[in-house]
Amino acid sequence: MMADPARLRCMPKKARSYLGRLASASEQLFRGEGIEQFAAICYRKAGDNAVEVLLVTSRDSGRWIIPKGWPIGKLAPHQVAEREAWEEAGVKGKAKKRPFGFYTYIKTRADGERVPSVVQVHLLKAGKIEEKFPEEKQRNSLWLPPLEAAVLVREPELKGLLRRVAKTVVKPPKA
Repeated sequence: MMADPARLRCMPKKARSYLGRLASASEQLFRGEGIEQFAAICYRKAGDNAVEVLLVTSRDSGRWIIPKGWPIGKLAPHQVAEREAWEEAGVKGKAKKRPFGFYTYIKTRADGERVPSVVQVHLLKAGKIEEKFPEEKQRNSLWLPPLEAAVLVREPELKGLLRRVAKTVVKPPKA
Protein backbone atom coordinates (compact mmCIF):
# COMPACT_ATOMS: atom_id res chain seq x y z
CA MET A 1 0.00 0.00 0.00
CA MET A 2 1.46 3.35 -1.01
CA ALA A 3 1.55 6.21 1.44
CA ASP A 4 -0.67 9.19 0.76
CA PRO A 5 1.66 12.00 -0.45
CA ALA A 6 -0.46 14.65 1.30
CA ARG A 7 -0.16 12.75 4.56
CA LEU A 8 3.61 12.45 4.14
CA ARG A 9 3.91 16.23 3.67
CA CYS A 10 2.18 16.69 7.05
CA MET A 11 4.81 14.58 8.80
CA PRO A 12 7.66 16.37 10.54
CA LYS A 13 10.76 16.70 8.36
CA LYS A 14 12.79 14.48 10.73
CA ALA A 15 10.26 11.66 10.38
CA ARG A 16 10.22 11.93 6.57
CA SER A 17 14.02 11.86 6.53
CA TYR A 18 14.12 8.80 8.80
CA LEU A 19 11.54 6.97 6.69
CA GLY A 20 13.51 7.82 3.55
CA ARG A 21 16.67 6.26 4.99
CA LEU A 22 14.72 3.20 6.05
CA ALA A 23 13.12 2.87 2.61
CA SER A 24 16.56 2.90 0.97
CA ALA A 25 17.50 -0.08 3.16
CA SER A 26 14.44 -2.12 2.16
CA GLU A 27 16.37 -3.87 -0.61
CA GLN A 28 18.87 -5.14 1.96
CA LEU A 29 15.99 -6.47 4.07
CA PHE A 30 14.44 -8.25 1.08
CA ARG A 31 17.79 -9.88 0.31
CA GLY A 32 17.96 -11.15 3.90
CA GLU A 33 20.85 -8.86 4.78
CA GLY A 34 19.15 -7.31 7.80
CA ILE A 35 20.09 -8.09 11.35
CA GLU A 36 17.85 -9.19 14.19
CA GLN A 37 17.83 -7.83 17.73
CA PHE A 38 15.67 -8.31 20.80
CA ALA A 39 14.45 -5.55 23.10
CA ALA A 40 12.44 -4.83 26.23
CA ILE A 41 9.92 -2.14 26.91
CA CYS A 42 10.31 -2.06 30.68
CA TYR A 43 7.29 -0.74 32.53
CA ARG A 44 6.19 -0.13 36.09
CA LYS A 45 2.95 1.00 37.68
CA ALA A 46 2.81 4.67 38.68
CA GLY A 47 -0.44 4.81 40.59
CA ASP A 48 -3.74 3.05 40.09
CA ASN A 49 -4.28 3.82 36.41
CA ALA A 50 -0.87 5.03 35.30
CA VAL A 51 2.27 3.41 34.02
CA GLU A 52 5.82 4.53 33.26
CA VAL A 53 8.24 3.11 30.71
CA LEU A 54 12.01 3.12 30.74
CA LEU A 55 14.25 4.78 28.18
CA VAL A 56 18.04 4.50 28.18
CA THR A 57 20.63 6.37 26.16
CA SER A 58 22.58 4.61 23.45
CA ARG A 59 26.31 4.38 24.09
CA ASP A 60 27.25 5.87 20.73
CA SER A 61 24.99 8.82 20.03
CA GLY A 62 23.26 9.32 23.38
CA ARG A 63 19.82 9.15 21.74
CA TRP A 64 16.92 7.71 23.74
CA ILE A 65 16.20 4.03 23.07
CA ILE A 66 14.91 0.94 24.85
CA PRO A 67 17.26 -1.81 26.10
CA LYS A 68 18.09 -4.12 23.19
CA GLY A 69 20.75 -6.51 22.04
CA TRP A 70 21.87 -9.35 19.82
CA PRO A 71 20.65 -12.95 19.95
CA ILE A 72 22.49 -14.92 22.67
CA GLY A 73 23.27 -18.62 22.27
CA LYS A 74 20.40 -20.75 23.46
CA LEU A 75 18.42 -17.96 25.10
CA ALA A 76 14.88 -17.35 23.86
CA PRO A 77 14.13 -13.83 22.57
CA HIS A 78 12.24 -12.81 25.74
CA GLN A 79 15.19 -14.01 27.84
CA VAL A 80 17.57 -11.86 25.78
CA ALA A 81 15.23 -8.90 26.43
CA GLU A 82 15.41 -9.62 30.18
CA ARG A 83 19.20 -9.77 30.07
CA GLU A 84 19.49 -6.51 28.11
CA ALA A 85 17.19 -4.73 30.58
CA TRP A 86 19.50 -5.86 33.39
CA GLU A 87 22.78 -5.02 31.62
CA GLU A 88 21.71 -1.62 30.26
CA ALA A 89 19.45 -0.34 33.04
CA GLY A 90 19.68 -2.56 36.12
CA VAL A 91 16.08 -3.69 35.71
CA LYS A 92 15.17 -7.19 36.80
CA GLY A 93 11.79 -8.46 35.81
CA LYS A 94 9.78 -10.89 33.78
CA ALA A 95 9.35 -10.38 30.04
CA LYS A 96 6.35 -11.71 28.16
CA LYS A 97 7.24 -14.60 25.86
CA ARG A 98 4.99 -13.31 23.12
CA PRO A 99 6.40 -10.29 21.23
CA PHE A 100 4.62 -7.00 21.85
CA GLY A 101 5.67 -5.84 18.40
CA PHE A 102 8.55 -5.04 16.09
CA TYR A 103 10.35 -1.96 14.83
CA THR A 104 13.07 -1.33 12.29
CA TYR A 105 16.00 1.05 12.31
CA ILE A 106 19.32 1.55 10.59
CA LYS A 107 22.21 0.22 12.70
CA THR A 108 25.61 1.78 12.10
CA ARG A 109 28.27 -0.80 12.87
CA ALA A 110 31.71 -0.03 14.30
CA ASP A 111 33.22 -0.16 10.78
CA GLY A 112 30.71 2.46 9.55
CA GLU A 113 28.56 -0.01 7.61
CA ARG A 114 24.85 0.80 7.84
CA VAL A 115 22.57 -2.20 7.97
CA PRO A 116 18.82 -2.47 8.63
CA SER A 117 17.82 -4.08 11.90
CA VAL A 118 14.50 -5.64 12.79
CA VAL A 119 13.92 -5.50 16.54
CA GLN A 120 11.53 -7.90 18.28
CA VAL A 121 10.12 -6.11 21.35
CA HIS A 122 8.88 -7.76 24.55
CA LEU A 123 7.02 -6.13 27.43
CA LEU A 124 8.90 -6.51 30.69
CA LYS A 125 7.28 -5.79 34.05
CA ALA A 126 9.99 -4.23 36.21
CA GLY A 127 10.47 -5.95 39.52
CA LYS A 128 13.69 -4.94 41.20
CA ILE A 129 15.77 -1.99 39.96
CA GLU A 130 19.43 -2.22 40.92
CA GLU A 131 21.75 0.76 41.26
CA LYS A 132 24.79 -1.30 40.24
CA PHE A 133 24.65 -3.01 36.84
CA PRO A 134 27.10 -3.73 33.99
CA GLU A 135 26.57 -0.56 31.88
CA GLU A 136 25.70 1.93 34.65
CA LYS A 137 28.57 4.28 33.75
CA GLN A 138 27.84 4.15 30.00
CA ARG A 139 24.13 5.05 29.94
CA ASN A 140 21.53 7.32 31.45
CA SER A 141 18.00 6.16 32.11
CA LEU A 142 14.65 7.84 32.50
CA TRP A 143 11.19 6.60 33.58
CA LEU A 144 8.38 8.45 31.78
CA PRO A 145 4.72 8.11 30.90
CA PRO A 146 4.54 6.21 27.57
CA LEU A 147 3.33 9.19 25.53
CA GLU A 148 6.22 11.35 26.76
CA ALA A 149 8.68 8.54 26.02
CA ALA A 150 7.29 8.22 22.49
CA VAL A 151 8.19 11.86 21.84
CA LEU A 152 11.84 11.24 22.73
CA VAL A 153 12.57 8.21 20.54
CA ARG A 154 13.41 8.54 16.84
CA GLU A 155 11.98 5.39 15.33
CA PRO A 156 8.34 5.84 14.18
CA GLU A 157 7.40 2.20 14.82
CA LEU A 158 8.87 2.32 18.33
CA LYS A 159 6.87 5.50 18.98
CA GLY A 160 3.74 3.53 18.09
CA LEU A 161 4.67 0.65 20.40
CA LEU A 162 5.28 3.01 23.30
CA ARG A 163 1.91 4.69 22.73
CA ARG A 164 0.18 1.27 23.06
CA VAL A 165 1.79 0.31 26.39
CA ALA A 166 -0.68 1.97 28.76
CA LYS A 167 -3.71 0.44 27.00
CA THR A 168 -2.09 -2.97 27.21
CA VAL A 169 -0.86 -3.08 30.82
CA VAL A 170 -3.28 -0.84 32.75
CA LYS A 171 -6.55 -2.52 33.60
CA PRO A 172 -9.56 -0.18 33.46
CA PRO A 173 -11.21 0.43 36.85
CA LYS A 174 -14.18 -1.80 37.60
CA ALA A 175 -17.53 -0.04 37.37
